[in-house]
Amino acid sequence: AYGVLQGAGAAYLLWLGIGLILRPRQGFEADTATPAGGGLSAALRRGLLTNLLNPKVGVFYISFLPQFIPHGAPPASFGALLAGLHVVMGLVWSSLLIAATVPLSGLLQRPAVVRALDRITGGVFIAFGLRLVLDRRG
Repeated sequence: AYGVLQGAGAAYLLWLGIGLILRPRQGFEADTATPAGGGLSAALRRGLLTNLLNPKVGVFYISFLPQFIPHGAPPASFGALLAGLHVVMGLVWSSLLIAATVPLSGLLQRPAVVRALDRITGGVFIAFGLRLVLDRRG
């Protein structure tokens, strides 16, 4: 079963990569969906709700964070402290990404740059697909 899944994943990556190389986009399409609106606080509420309802977040906290709780420390409060630290680090990282990419928005709207990025991404997908094909286990 693993080999079938691995082969399907490799085929999909190869298909995506070839498509991006042969038919790169001419530019980014404008988002036609209506923006959710509500400002920054509404966006933060939506993000919080999305994370709280995502079961992967709970599994991450239950399986990963306990190994960093010192022996003798109250598990609930120290776990909450670690989770809060993770949230703050995520907000800082996302803010840095936004601040770093906003100045590049003009460059990223050029059709030649979009085509080049699509072709580079296609090459990476093909490399990953070939790696999966050549590294078969099972």
